[in-house]
Amino acid sequence: MQTFLISAAEEGDHGPLAFVPVEFVLSLVIFGILFFLIWKFVTPKFEATFAERTQAIEGGIAAAESKQAEADAKLAELEQQLADARHEAARIREEAREQGAAIVAEMREQAQAESTRILDHGKAQIEAERQQAVTSLRAEVGSLATGLAGRIVGESLEDDARQARVVERFLADLEASETAAKDA
Repeated sequence: MQTFLISAAEEGDHGPLAFVPVEFVLSLVIFGILFFLIWKFVTPKFEATFAERTQAIEGGIAAAESKQAEADAKLAELEQQLADARHEAARIREEAREQGAAIVAEMREQAQAESTRILDHGKAQIEAERQQAVTSLRAEVGSLATGLAGRIVGESLEDDARQARVVERFLADLEASETAAKDA
């Protein structure tokens, strides 16, 4: 191997790592052309693609933010409607309670009025029956008193006018004695 390197050096052959100026200049020219072509044609397309992607991403983000804002607004609106519905339900329940209380009060009032009416009717009926009994008793007591007085006196008290006066006087005296007994 040593011999090969020495013989190549003597012949003017350059090694693979040797600097050859023509190759270097040719490589720089080709590299410059390739750099220019990439910079002129490929880079703008990459930049345009990156800009489109950036706009698409930013547009997507903006759309997502607007959709999120719409969703938040809709949620706030629904929560407001729910709060209003709860308030309305509470108002309706309170109104129903008030109406129930009013109905109960009205029914009590009607029952009280009916009770009063029944009591008044009963009292009137009792008063009428009492008056009828008093009238009946007066007639009966009058005829008994007249018959008894006639036997005691020995004289007939068959005259109606005289009989009515005697009975009235007797009953008046009886009522006066009852009133005096109550006052005492």
